[in-house]
This record gives sequence, C-alpha cells and structure tokens, in this order.
Amino acid sequence: MSDEVQLAQTAEAGEDTIFGKILRKEIPCNFIYEDNLCVAFDDISPQAPVHFLVIPRKPISQLSKADDGDEALLGHLLIVAKKIAQKRNLKNGFRIVINDGTIGAQSVYHLHVHVLSGRQLQWPPG
Repeated sequence: MSDEVQLAQTAEAGEDTIFGKILRKEIPCNFIYEDNLCVAFDDISPQAPVHFLVIPRKPISQLSKADDGDEALLGHLLIVAKKIAQKRNLKNGFRIVINDGTIGAQSVYHLHVHVLSGRQLQWPPG
C-alpha cells in the first residue's frame, strides 16, 4: 500500500487542513496562480515531473460534498488547471485527478485538483 493510500486511511473530514493553513497564509506557499476563487501551487511531494494542485478558497471537503451551487466554481478549477498547463507548455497532455473519500485515497479533506504531466502516465492508474 502506498504512503498516500495509508495516509488516506487515517484522514478525517472536518479537521483543519494544510490547505486551510496555506489559504490563511499560516504556512508559506509560492502560488503559481491566484484569484478570488482559487489558488494553485506545485505539489510538495510530486508524483510526476510536473505536479501542481488547484484548490478552491471555499472550504469544500470533497467533491461528493459539493453543492449544486458550486457548479461554476468546479468548472473554474478545471479552466485554471488548463490555463496553467498551457503556460507550462504541456502540449503533449496532462492528467487531472480528484481523490474523493477513503476508497479514492483522499488524504486532505479540502477539495483539490491534481494536475500531473512531464512523463508517460500509466493506465489504469490505481
């Protein structure tokens, strides 16, 4: 079992998260993108040569807990991911991953979009 999957087995929703601390600037972070709805930054434990996260400022614990009213925000996260991928010249493609819950290996209960690229990614992923 990978370290990430093991960590997901003990993570709990409702706790303050590292992403909340980053958003409140309690933990320093070099944002590669920032607007009034979301921020993006490079993953501190990259799983590919390019690995960044896009997170909403709104504290949505997981995708399955998002409200119908979050539709525009969720779309915005993907558009931001695409814009950063273009800026980083990822012309050969990238993978978007959103982990949800224990089975989905979610280890931080603040919705976040992983963007991975820079090498040939395998299928199936898990």
